Amino acid sequence: MNAAEYANLEQREATHWYYTGKREIAIRWLERVGPPRASDLLLDCGAGTGRFATEMESHCRVMVLDDHEEALRLLRRKFRTEQILSIAGDRVPLPDGSLDYVTALDVLEHTPDDRAVVQGFHRLLKPGGVALVTVPAGMALWSDWDVVLHHFRRYSRPQLRALFPEPDWEILHVNYTNVVVYPAVWLVRKWRKIFPARAGQLRSEDKVPAGWLNALLRRVFVSMAFWRLPLPFGVSLLLVARRRAGPQ
Repeated sequence: MNAAEYANLEQREATHWYYTGKREIAIRWLERVGPPRASDLLLDCGAGTGRFATEMESHCRVMVLDDHEEALRLLRRKFRTEQILSIAGDRVPLPDGSLDYVTALDVLEHTPDDRAVVQGFHRLLKPGGVALVTVPAGMALWSDWDVVLHHFRRYSRPQLRALFPEPDWEILHVNYTNVVVYPAVWLVRKWRKIFPARAGQLRSEDKVPAGWLNALLRRVFVSMAFWRLPLPFGVSLLLVARRRAGPQ
């Protein structure tokens, strides 16, 4: 993302139902499959503005990883130097099996080789360690939003699950999320293909709804993220997986 997008994100993620809800979902799932202990180490990949990692500091030890200078500039404001990592070549500069948790919230879609990234998660996690990822779902929703955010793809559930093969991973949960707003998002994005947004115009995704609606959307978003019933579609996907013991 460019500097303007980071500034935009930092401004709205404190209150917008999607960003606050996504962080709550991630924390609650980690508590459910863990919970994280004070001595555990979590690496937040693609940490962006660092808000999620900051919230996780009350649960466990935290490190942050990003390869965009604008993100690293924001992270330096919030974390100690030894907590901040950037990619060294094509590897994360940490020893094998050094982490208890890896999180990647809307990150894999930004990477050319998502399979290699997940293999990196496997290398970094201890046996029994947990990876939690969220990604945008459904190529039917592909739009200028994805282009601006430098996405390579949107995912289906089988595509995301295939990145975590059975010999290496125990899938604890994988399901679509953000289901209720799917029809509205589909309509808005089809409309924008016909009538593109004007330069400088605020995208609908950037607008924080009225307080009551913002709270309602967050409550529905969060509650449905814990349904075990396989959902047929959604704007996003959530996967939680545990690294199996065995050769990497």
